[in-house]
Amino acid sequence: MRILVMSDSHGRKSVIEKIIEKQPLAEHIIFLGDGVQEMEEVSYLYPDKQFHLVSGNCDFYSNYKSTDTLTVCGVKIMFTHGHNYKVKYSTDELENQARSVGAQIALYGHTHVHNIEYKDGLYIVNPGTVASSYAVIDITTKDIVPIIINV
Repeated sequence: MRILVMSDSHGRKSVIEKIIEKQPLAEHIIFLGDGVQEMEEVSYLYPDKQFHLVSGNCDFYSNYKSTDTLTVCGVKIMFTHGHNYKVKYSTDELENQARSVGAQIALYGHTHVHNIEYKDGLYIVNPGTVASSYAVIDITTKDIVPIIINV
């Protein structure tokens, strides 16, 4: 199962579309905020994909949660924009919350800097901003493989 993870589009709707077109195998698309309006608009173009969105600190008047969870192929994923967990300073609060909900993957945005860490059974992934990068996570029966792809 392939999951496409994007964040911080800030109005770059055409970039979102190009990224989705580059990842036709992605069945789930997770968006980590700061651009939920354009992501919601793009989601109507791809009815065969499952979209999961959270709002960011720049998504004014959004009705989306700021943090959510999803289970794909038996793997629990916590995803958030990250501003409520102070991720610009440390991922400690994010990590603690992910562990408290039993997640194996914690996804966050907000910093515009891509990053992948693995700490004691928890993948912590930031795809960066769509202007420069996104993440793909492949979940198989044997492994979880997150990668960053530069735009």
